[in-house]
Amino acid sequence: MQPYWIWYPGDFSLYHALKQNFSRVERGFGWPAFWRSEPFRQRVAFRCTYQLSAPTTFTVYTDAVGYVMVQEEKYPFGVEIPCPAGEVSISIHAGRIDAFPAVYIEGEVVASDEGWMVEDYADPPVPAGHSKLYTRRDQDPTVPEYTEQVYLPVSVEAVQGGTLYGFATELTAVLEIDAPPEQFQGRTVYCGETREEALAGKDCYHFWQPDRHGRCPRCALRYVFLPGPALPVRAIHQFIDIPVRASFQCGDPLLEQIWQAAAYTFRLCSGLFFIDGIKRDQWIWSGDAYQSFLVNRYLLADAEIDQRTMYALRGRDPMAAHINTILDYSLLWVLGVWEHYSLYQDRPFLERMYPKMRGLVEFCCSRTESNGFLFAAARDWTYIDWADLDKDGPLGAEQMLLAAVWDTMAAAARAAGDSQAALEYQQHAEILKSNIENCYWDADQGAYIDSYTSGKRHISRQTNIFALRSGIAAGDRAQSILQNVLLNPDVPAITTPYFQFYELEALAELGQLDAVLDRIRTYWGGMLDLGAVTIWEEYKPDLPREEQYGMYGDPFGKSLCHAWGASPIYLLSKYFIGLRYPGGAAFELQPQLRYFPRLDVRLPIGEKGWITLTWDGRELTVRSNCGGRILWKSQWVALPCPDGGETACTLTA
Repeated sequence: MQPYWIWYPGDFSLYHALKQNFSRVERGFGWPAFWRSEPFRQRVAFRCTYQLSAPTTFTVYTDAVGYVMVQEEKYPFGVEIPCPAGEVSISIHAGRIDAFPAVYIEGEVVASDEGWMVEDYADPPVPAGHSKLYTRRDQDPTVPEYTEQVYLPVSVEAVQGGTLYGFATELTAVLEIDAPPEQFQGRTVYCGETREEALAGKDCYHFWQPDRHGRCPRCALRYVFLPGPALPVRAIHQFIDIPVRASFQCGDPLLEQIWQAAAYTFRLCSGLFFIDGIKRDQWIWSGDAYQSFLVNRYLLADAEIDQRTMYALRGRDPMAAHINTILDYSLLWVLGVWEHYSLYQDRPFLERMYPKMRGLVEFCCSRTESNGFLFAAARDWTYIDWADLDKDGPLGAEQMLLAAVWDTMAAAARAAGDSQAALEYQQHAEILKSNIENCYWDADQGAYIDSYTSGKRHISRQTNIFALRSGIAAGDRAQSILQNVLLNPDVPAITTPYFQFYELEALAELGQLDAVLDRIRTYWGGMLDLGAVTIWEEYKPDLPREEQYGMYGDPFGKSLCHAWGASPIYLLSKYFIGLRYPGGAAFELQPQLRYFPRLDVRLPIGEKGWITLTWDGRELTVRSNCGGRILWKSQWVALPCPDGGETACTLTA
């Protein structure tokens, strides 16, 4: 029996999210996130009842204050506690001011496993939370456990009266100077994502005075500038070791390079949570996280990081402001919960999230007008994308997302056994969709407009892409949007990888795979041509290289390692390799082999499944430990798999 640390579900995420969102350091000052900080519980009680056939003992380990109660007798933490035979009720009362209470219970029979419940003295007991990352007694759940890998510079250059060190790739690393303190004391270390940033002095984001051991705080770096004489340095890359479960070889060097850069970008942005990027703000953003949930299923398929991120974003009730203060980010959180459930089929998690989903949509309803349209109240941020949208009145793109949320809530209510709520949510969806058609569809332009109140009748890709994604635009409407918006060069182009994700997804769903693959090659390949080793927050192909690094009026404000740039993994896996999940772990495969000279691919299916494809231009061999089917020559071929076994199938072109 493997015990693990246990806590109130969600408190681990709330505590570490607080630390994560307070971790931003910019040019010598800290910058905590500008939204409400969610509190973790400081006092909880863990409870479990055992039927013991013989006397036993156990020990409770924790940094909290409190006591253990066996039947009616109290014991301190850290001592061996006797238990008599028979029915024994155990409760552990733990409180902590500086962090969330967590306990580790060790014994031959009594141990901290999945049988424990926990309460906060306000709500009914719930199953205790835990993580596969914390299973040893000597661990501290309040401290992230990083795997470390040492990198030495691959280039050392004398420049500007100092030394510029270059590393092979971008890292989240502690920089260490291997020299006596007197040789580096008083010298400032400048870290940058680019050569230009590291040499920009105090215009770069991260610069540090080394501590007495020659170490600088963990930060994003690829280049390091040290004024004065050269000294030996090394970068200690620190990361949460979530295994990559996918591999991709296709015989096309550019696509393979794009996949590898996207995968490395995603890994750097995946730790205890999905964060947006590793240099600038390092915060947990719901829009970035939603796309990360979709990429995760094809690269890591790690359910826990999804869950930790969802807990961190949603916080506790009552909800008083939009997630990250952004309307669309609240809506994307609801869609993200359902995306997670649709793959992992984790009913207990859905049951824990369902009340939070309901609370969120009730909050959103407080910010709707007579048509049911969501609007921005004071201090709300309508984002959607970094683009010129007509945001007068309720924005069309927000209503498309809201309609998708109502449909999702109806499905979640049915899954949770709440049939009455499911009917109500479906009614909300139908009314909203009707009002969207009346107010936002422009028959003359053959597309949806951003605003019906401004009189501008402005068309954007973003609003129409969300109309497609939500299912509002289908059939003839979808084809109209394809021709009048997506394939129309007069409609302003999308410049962020964030919305490239949604546009290319929409094009793929409409069968425009040639255009999708061409965009992946030119847009992501264009970044690689400029020397990128990770995917950027934004890329404008018409800008010269020296102007690519600026954003937000800051010459180095652009994040050059941004999670939302990893979408080629999702696009290639879902639409070209053709792997989809119509119902949990069962898979459907519709490979588009004409795009690949060969294939040697492995992808995860849920948390424990996998599938491999090998294609040599003549035969396709599929192996998996899950049941599914493949579409081959217009016919579905079943790939059954016995429990605990594997299936293999070879098909000839």
